[in-house]
Parts: sequence; C-alpha cells; structure tokens
Amino acid sequence: MTPDLVIRNGTVLDGTGDAPFSADVAVSEGRIAACGSIPRGARELDATDCYVAPGFIDIHSHSDFTLLVDPRAVSALYQGVTLEVVGNCGHGCFPIIDATLAADAIYGYSLAIPLTWRTAPEYFERIAAARPGVNVISLVPNGQLRLAVLGATDRQARPEEMRRMLELLEGSLEAGAWGLSTGLEYAQECASTEADIVRMCRVVAKSGRLYATHTRQRDEGAPAAVAEAIRTAQQSGVRLQVSHLLPRGGADEGDQCIELIEKAHDDGLDVGFDMHTRTFAMTHLHAALPAWALAPAEDRIKTLRDPVARERLRSHRSMVSAGGWSRVVLLGNGVWPQYSHVDIATIAQERGQHPLHAICDLLLGAGEELNQLMVKIPCYTEAQQQHVFAHPLCAPGSDATTLAPTGPLSESTFLGAYSWAAWFYSFMVRKHGLLSPAEAVRRLSGLPASRLGLDDRGVIRPGARADVVVFRPESYGERATALEPNRLADGVEHVLVNGIATLVDGELTGDRAGVVIRHTG
Repeated sequence: MTPDLVIRNGTVLDGTGDAPFSADVAVSEGRIAACGSIPRGARELDATDCYVAPGFIDIHSHSDFTLLVDPRAVSALYQGVTLEVVGNCGHGCFPIIDATLAADAIYGYSLAIPLTWRTAPEYFERIAAARPGVNVISLVPNGQLRLAVLGATDRQARPEEMRRMLELLEGSLEAGAWGLSTGLEYAQECASTEADIVRMCRVVAKSGRLYATHTRQRDEGAPAAVAEAIRTAQQSGVRLQVSHLLPRGGADEGDQCIELIEKAHDDGLDVGFDMHTRTFAMTHLHAALPAWALAPAEDRIKTLRDPVARERLRSHRSMVSAGGWSRVVLLGNGVWPQYSHVDIATIAQERGQHPLHAICDLLLGAGEELNQLMVKIPCYTEAQQQHVFAHPLCAPGSDATTLAPTGPLSESTFLGAYSWAAWFYSFMVRKHGLLSPAEAVRRLSGLPASRLGLDDRGVIRPGARADVVVFRPESYGERATALEPNRLADGVEHVLVNGIATLVDGELTGDRAGVVIRHTG
C-alpha cells in the first residue's frame, strides 16, 4: 500500500535519545507507518541534510486564549512545536463563573473573544472549533477553581467551598483535562493551604494524571516551597511536575531546589521539572496586587482610585515586589509607551509616588484589559541556564503564548514565544555542546511526552502519531531578541501535525490539523 506521505533522505532522531540513523519515514492516516527504505509515497518531502524528529512538545505554555484569537500558532510551528500544554500556573480558561474575575487569570486575554463558555467541555469545544495549528492538552487551573468558588479573596477555602472546588475539578478531569496546576505565588491562590492541595491532588492521582505547580516563595525560601510540593506528591500519590524550577533568589537556592528534586526522584517519587529559556521572570503587572484588589472591573477601578485602599496597599509584598522595585521592568505596551522598558522604581520616582500607587495609576490606564501590562524581572545567569538545562530531569518550556507576526496578534509580544525551543537547541547543542542532538530532541519531545503519559507522541516509530519536524541542524535557532521579540525562528523545513503537512519548505501551507487531546483514563 502506498503511504500518504514519505519524508525522504533524512537522519532520524527518534525522541528516545538513541543514536541518529538514516531512514525514510512513511506516514499514512495520521500515523507513522514505517521507518526505513520506502519505495515511494503519494507525496514526498525532501529531508536531505536534515534531522527528522518528533514534533516538539511545549510542556509549559500559556496559549489558552491566544489560540482562540489566532489559532495558526505561527510562532510555535516555525520552531517545530506540534503540541502545547496549557492551563499552567493556575491560569487558564475554565471553570468560569464570573467572566470579569476570570480574565485576570488568563494570560493573553483581550476583549477580542468574549468569555461566553464556562466549563472544561465548552472550552475544549471552542478550541477544537477554532482548528488550532498545534495539538492542545489542558490542565485544570487552580486559580480559576478558586475564583469560581471563592471569588477574589485571600482566605482559605471553607469546607463547603472545598467540596465545590473538588466537584469542579472532578468534572474537568472527566471532560479530559490532564491534571491540575497551581500558581501558589499568585494572589488568587496564595491562601491555598498544603492540606487543601493534597486533597485536590488525591483526586488527580486516582487516574494517574499530573500535578504541575508554580510554587510559593520564589524570591526567598524557595527550597521550602519545593519541599512542600514534594510532600504534597508524597502524601497524595500524584505525579509531580515542578514548573520553571529555578527560583529568583539566586544560584544557591536554585541548587538546593534541584537537590531536593533529585533526592525525591532517587527515593522513588515520580517527579520532574521544567524551565523557561529566559534570563528573567515575566508576569502581569497586576500580580503586584493582593486578591482583595482584584475585584470585577467596576469595583476594581473604585479600589485603585480609593486613597484609603492605596494606603492599605503600601505594605503589601507580592511575587513582583519581593526583590525590590528597581529590578521590575514594565515591558513595551501601547497604554503607557513612555514607560516601556522602564523599571517601576524609576516610574514611581518620576511621578512622585509610592511604587504601588504608581502601579494603581498604570493599571487604571489599562481599563478592563489589565493583561496589556506585563513586567519582567531579571534573575538568572547563563551559567544557571547551562546547569539546569543539562539536568536529565529538566524539560524546556516556553512559559509564553503562541503568537503570529501578522493578523490579530501581530502587535502582541511575549518574550520567548518565537524563540524558546530554537534557543534551547542552539544554546545547548551548538553554543555549549552540553547535549547531543539526540538528547536535545529527547528533551523537546520524548521527555515531555513521558511526563504527560503520552505513549504515541514524542517518538518516531511505527504506530505513533505523525507529529514530525524536519530541521537543519546547522541553522536551527532563534532570531528573536529582547528588542525584536517577534522574529520567526530559523531552520525548520517541514512540520507535520497528525500527518498533515502544515509547514513545507519553510512556509505555512494553510492547513491546520491540531486537535484537543483529551485524557480518557
């Protein structure tokens, strides 16, 4: 039987880390049919002088909303990314009770798409109807669970509220979500107790799904927060993924966090971690506010203008302020262009205000779309990056949203969106020689697939789903920079998503073949 498509004359890196081998790869009915010497195919793609690898998996994405605004996923496909895991850091698009509250816990949110859905099944249907360019898996975001049940508050859930959160969690898992995520450093979730998270993780553990956590105290005391995550997994039996492991508190605390993960792994815990590829942290400016200030838009505006509330804010310490305002830099934006790439301490000084009072004014200028204002916090060194990405338990992730240089997201930026996978390969393989090409590909494909429990993606073998990237090893790399972040990556020749050629000879074909992958366990 003639295959639907043959990728001809390439060198296969199969996603396992094993040695490369020369082979043609045949694809039929969305799956890999054979690897070897293939006589002919109904369609053929040339892979001469290229690596043929499993499509790359972004284990830590925030594309929940941007895939609805522009489902082409251009920034991802040009890096060979074929699957994104959303719902991370307790942020995501379900469950929703109050849409104005929910918007604050969605990266990339804008008024372009009204939040008319409420549940996981409804969200999955919306994503599927958009026909995304990449496959999508979602975790259940704890931040939205809390906002749906408790609203904007910084207290522990009462017993009846926890029961309702567990019901919403169970319903989302039944609909096909792949696990639970928390963002315990964020205002919406900082009052979540360890005991409550253990209860939720026990529900997740019943079906062998994943718990991914953005831990607490990422500026000082980060090892204690990682230890909490490990205890949570040990007590609940859940599989643990620690998100963007390195803390902002320096190399010593980073080493301690890695050592804790290593010991837990050696003791038998099913644990891994991921790390984004920037030398700085990024988040919303409104993460500087406490939960009580993140009320629905009309009430929030009153709060931000209220002199009494502003005085109350002066003593608030957040994930943004913990390291000092001089290192918190407002990113480029159309709301306050005069303050783009200026640190909050300088902005406050220029305005003659306390930093939190200045932040109130900046947020008021953004109106209902607070997510327009983002900040970065420089905190990592290149040496730390080399160390963490060389670790065998580390998978890279974007910690960003999918974007496109044309269309409705052309003016949007999220540093790392266009560069993370390409940067990882060029940094670790070509620049520093810390990973072989085969191992770098495993970190981008086979390892995240294993962490997710996917047995038919992340590998090149007969029977596996035909998510495939063909790239040139000498040129695959990032072109995006901090000042020009929206530049497409170099070196990707062809991309297949579920057996459909979505990028051929470095150009998008217009076909979008991504699906929502629902857990059925």
